[in-house]
Formats: sequence, structure tokens, C-alpha cells
Amino acid sequence: MAELKTKPTDASVEDFIDSVESEVKRDDSRTLLSLIGKVTGEKPVMWGNSIVGFGSYHYKHKTGTEGDWFLSGFSPRKQSMTIYMMGGFSGMDDLLAKLGKHKKSVGCLYIKKLVDVDIKTLEKLIVKSVETLKETYKEYN
Repeated sequence: MAELKTKPTDASVEDFIDSVESEVKRDDSRTLLSLIGKVTGEKPVMWGNSIVGFGSYHYKHKTGTEGDWFLSGFSPRKQSMTIYMMGGFSGMDDLLAKLGKHKKSVGCLYIKKLVDVDIKTLEKLIVKSVETLKETYKEYN
């Protein structure tokens, strides 16, 4: 079984955010630090060299694969801000319709700039995703 390469590090989250080239992405990152920290009640930690993660949970799949991952997080990627919604988007169509300009994949939300979305709706999405994770993996909390 392959080991995950992305793990928590001791690197400074503030230094990472300060190193982001785009002023807009730096400001958006600081907003997400506050928002996701408030939702999770966790402190931000660097996961690998480009992801800011909050909290953690232990997962175990039916295939036998298991490991630890963050509850929610973000990465200020060049193309767009990636917000990790590890609980997925099941039952969130109404919120996604109200969010504003975004794209999504199975567990990621892609936003160019936070001004393009409704921040209160984004918070509700993150809350629901984290709640889904905690319910799904409650035996590991």
C-alpha cells in the first residue's frame, strides 16, 4: 500500500501565505484562515508545501487503505483557490446554487476570488462538509 506524500509539517502557515504572489490570493487566504478555523475549531497546519489544513480524521476504506487527512483546508493555487470539502457535496445543491461563481469536483471547490461568492453560503457549505465527515468517521474521532 502506497503511503500518502502529503502530511502535516512544522512549516509556518503565515510564512506560506506571505509568500503567495497574488495580493488577492493572500487576502483570500487570510479570510479562509479565519473562516475555516471558526468552522472547525482547529488551528491551521501546513500539509505538504502548499495546503493549509484544519483538524484531522482517520479514515479506513473497505479496500483496507487507511490514513489521516484534514477536515477542511485550502490551497491558493495559481489558477484558482482550492477549498477542500472532504465531506463531499451530497445534499448541497441548494447551497451550491446560491454560492456564486465556482467550479467543483468530488471533494474540491474552485473559486477564482472570494468576492465572486457569497461568504455566508461558503461557510454553510464548509460546516455541512465537516459535519458529514465527523458523522462518517465518528468511530475514529
